[in-house]
Amino acid sequence: MITLPALLLVSSLLTPTSHAHKEHHTLKETEIQRALQAAAYHCAPAIEQFTAARKRSWAQKVLAGNPSLPGYDDLFAEGTYADEAPGGVRDRVLSCVEERETRVFNRSCVLAPEVTQGPYYHTHDPIRQNIAEDQFGLLTLLDIGVIDVETCQPLPDVLVNIWQANATGFYAGHPVPEPHLVSEKPQVGGKRSGLLTKFPRTLEEETFLRGAWPTDANGVAQFTTIFPGYYTGRAVHIHTKVYTEWDVVNAASSPNGQATFTKGKLAHTGQFFFEDGVQERIDLMWPYHNNPIRETWGRTRNWRDSLNIFEDAHGPEGVYNPVFHVEHLGSILNQGLISYITMGVNKSADQDHDWYL
Repeated sequence: MITLPALLLVSSLLTPTSHAHKEHHTLKETEIQRALQAAAYHCAPAIEQFTAARKRSWAQKVLAGNPSLPGYDDLFAEGTYADEAPGGVRDRVLSCVEERETRVFNRSCVLAPEVTQGPYYHTHDPIRQNIAEDQFGLLTLLDIGVIDVETCQPLPDVLVNIWQANATGFYAGHPVPEPHLVSEKPQVGGKRSGLLTKFPRTLEEETFLRGAWPTDANGVAQFTTIFPGYYTGRAVHIHTKVYTEWDVVNAASSPNGQATFTKGKLAHTGQFFFEDGVQERIDLMWPYHNNPIRETWGRTRNWRDSLNIFEDAHGPEGVYNPVFHVEHLGSILNQGLISYITMGVNKSADQDHDWYL
């Protein structure tokens, strides 16, 4: 059995040195991933309580007619839920959501495996919660919790960086392919099946659907965005990095005129996903139904994700779940979504910054 201190020592010696998609082929790498799983499992009760409390807080906001980003100032303070005894007033008011609260599975919100950052990562993303800018799409609030696997406690003051494609499958700064690749067709067969050559960055000033925000005292970072669109070869996803050390760059000194950051110690690189069923309904909505590849290549389902990224995000034994738990903001889908997930990260880790295929 690998103990947690031993795991932390060994994992610190295995920082990748090349820009490659990680594949856990060796026995040592597989054992390290299994030990990471075990480290996350012993946090399971804390993660369950953490996510359920965040959902209760959100449900209270909705039932009170104030569906804005929830606040967490007192969420974990002693006595916060003292009046939730069975039969109490709050218990009766929230009875319509309590059944769903009990379905927070203790392992379903842990995201430990490292996966590729992909080719569309930018440095100097703005520090902000609302990343949508002028992009049209389905309102989506992201509620991202971060747990320290060394302590099983929410991890405050770490920077969660996210980036995603817009409703029709394009990343900020990368609108068109290279001129000589305009007629390129997606690869057929192999791990890169469905993928095209990376679109170059030609619009340096674009920052839509990119941003970073530090977790609060209770280990939560929240973002306002739109539901992401799809492009060839990849399942619908959102990228993330978690930094335990970073420096703020003031707007006056930033290349894009917005407060941003310089990256320091990187604890995690991952990707989040959505259930295919949710995506199927959103595919019918505007502007998603205008996706330029809808009638040709179509949306890639999770199980067909290129480079095995969706599979890899579940870990070597398939026990992690990198899929958001999604709730409607209102009574119907087009009023928006709130998506919950909790990452278990190793605060002591210092990962390689820039590996991808």
